Amino acid sequence: MTEPHFEDDPDENRTPRIPPPRVSVEDGDHPLPALDALRAAMTPPRLPHPVLKSLLGAWALSACSPEEAAAVEDHLGTCGSCADEARRLREAVGLLHPPETLDLDPSLRTRVLESCLDRRPPRIPVPDWATAYDAETARLDALLQDFGESEWHAPVRLRWYDGKEPATRRTTVAGVIAHLLAVDGLVALALGLDDPLGDITPGSPAPAARTEAYWRASHFPPTRSIRAPWREQSHALVRTVAFTGSHAGRMPVPYHDFTLPLHDAMIDRAFACWTHAEDIADAVNYPYDAPSGRHLNRMIDLAARLLPEALAERRRAGLAAPARHLVPAGDPGRTLRLEIEGSGGGEWLIPLDSPAALPSADHEVAHVALDDVEFCRLAAGHVSPEEAAAGQDGDREAIRDVLFATASLSRM
Repeated sequence: MTEPHFEDDPDENRTPRIPPPRVSVEDGDHPLPALDALRAAMTPPRLPHPVLKSLLGAWALSACSPEEAAAVEDHLGTCGSCADEARRLREAVGLLHPPETLDLDPSLRTRVLESCLDRRPPRIPVPDWATAYDAETARLDALLQDFGESEWHAPVRLRWYDGKEPATRRTTVAGVIAHLLAVDGLVALALGLDDPLGDITPGSPAPAARTEAYWRASHFPPTRSIRAPWREQSHALVRTVAFTGSHAGRMPVPYHDFTLPLHDAMIDRAFACWTHAEDIADAVNYPYDAPSGRHLNRMIDLAARLLPEALAERRRAGLAAPARHLVPAGDPGRTLRLEIEGSGGGEWLIPLDSPAALPSADHEVAHVALDDVEFCRLAAGHVSPEEAAAGQDGDREAIRDVLFATASLSRM
């Protein structure tokens, strides 16, 4: 290798630009520091008592220099009054930290119950199709328990899709609970329980008409007193379906213009409880989580099973494209694949031209993918079909009709 040549600096004995490694103390000719000097360097400085006492606040906030902190800590071992003051200051500093949420993990209740039931199975178990309603009413009740008068009267805007356009209705937090009480009463009537409306006679047995009748009959706007009858009714519903057993799941529950079997009606009421709990949480600026994946899956499955009839209803009303290829009942026909992502997701095949047609992957003409919570908000009318974040592939007309049919499942 050729040695570097410096034309601008003819002095070959100049100092190198990069210094050589330093020699350690042990390898050099200098004597090692005395042990007394090391001990003195490690000893905290001696400060007067008034100075040490004035440093307690900075020490509690971890704002002292290392030397000052060492001096304070050394002093605390010998001064009881300063030690008590330092403890109080440290506890006060702990209160200054941002508060952590006091809400329990939504899945905690389920995990605790499952753990308990694994050890001692219940004598009268709650049917699987009623567990979502049991869980969602308990979560909503936990949200309500600390509400003051101002929260109960906080304005809430109920939202749904009336089949043609978004619709809204203004009420209060207490009014939402009254709405849940009135509509859950349809299930109570089917089970032979008392009607929460009592002597109030609605114009029709439809859910919205029952709610409006209950609101009108109230001498004053509903207040926090509505919580007790709603919670008692929800307990009575769960208790009754537990005693009737899983075989009662096919009992019809009329909703005026349609009928659901009891097992679907309980899932429908769990879905309504969750969506209205979100309405309430939004009104008071409080976070509210989605249901557990297992319960969310049941709600999505119910909506998917209702889609073929909802699509047919819109077609009869002239709100959807006409059927392209009618087939006999039970025969495979044009199909849309509904893919739902997330913990409550899965895949469902939706017949497009007739509710009685058999969905078939071989006849798939369109594919839609949505997040599980996004799909539920679309089915609740909280997201418009045009704004739903949906992945789409295939027949765009069929996709549009299914998205609008999903939104039309919503009601007040």
